[in-house]
Amino acid sequence: MNRKVRSFDLFSSHAWYVPDVGGMFVLLGFFMLGSILSAIVMAIMLALMGQQAVSDYGMIVIYPVTFIPAMIYAAHRSQKNALFDPGYKLVSCHFGKLGVLGVVCLTAVMTVATMLFADPFNWFNFKLTESSPLLQKFYEAIMESMKQMTGGPFWSSFLVTAIFAPIFEEWLCRGMVLRGLLCCGKVRPGWAIVISALFFAVIHANPWQALNAFIIGLVMGYIYYRTGNLWLTMLVHFINNGSAVVMMHMDSLKDMEYWKDVIPEPAYWVVVAVAAVVLYAGVMLLRKIPMENKRGNIDPVDAVV
Repeated sequence: MNRKVRSFDLFSSHAWYVPDVGGMFVLLGFFMLGSILSAIVMAIMLALMGQQAVSDYGMIVIYPVTFIPAMIYAAHRSQKNALFDPGYKLVSCHFGKLGVLGVVCLTAVMTVATMLFADPFNWFNFKLTESSPLLQKFYEAIMESMKQMTGGPFWSSFLVTAIFAPIFEEWLCRGMVLRGLLCCGKVRPGWAIVISALFFAVIHANPWQALNAFIIGLVMGYIYYRTGNLWLTMLVHFINNGSAVVMMHMDSLKDMEYWKDVIPEPAYWVVVAVAAVVLYAGVMLLRKIPMENKRGNIDPVDAVV
């Protein structure tokens, strides 16, 4: 009996590659290789198109390049493994009594709650930065670099940040890393979620984005663990990133870095407390979804003869 891999696409072509901790580091290495390739592509585009054009539209080309080496490697490994090893779907559909619509709505509410709950942690992280002139200069350089890359027209910024990032980053961090850690049988589910969130933080390559990425990565990891559904974690990512892009292009909010800047105390801390309660309630509702496997609701791929 042979397992056949369907034509190359984001999900089925990678289902038979189940990376363990060592495989996670291999994927990180290929991601770093992609980062080098994207820097080379950027240099070529700068020489051919100029700074303004690259700032406006360059990330549409550069961003996907970062993930191409990892995707090619994962597809190659999956195709080899498909002959003998079990595969596990990147997208399963375990929604319990909540149903599809209920879980989607719950996910959206939990996303907003996470954004508000994480705000004081991000603000405190920024305040620590202000205590060090060296860190402050590094922070300013990172922020300036990000503005140059996403400071173009709204549509291009939205496409890269709210569409490309959820697809590619969720494929890597939840679809490959977390799915692999859960299904390989070598890592406890709780640790798998934490490790995948750390991986998500590391690929952001700076401590200011990394902290927020780790917090929201824990939430997305738990959602994936209970539902097995990568589309849901992409939804979380879309809402988080999309709202940031929208606010960045609004005159009244474009200079806002934290909700603490616009919500007066003590109302701010009330909002954070309510967000924490909502987030906890969301986790409790997700816990009601029956677990088909204690290692996570991730379905095996049906064999194709």
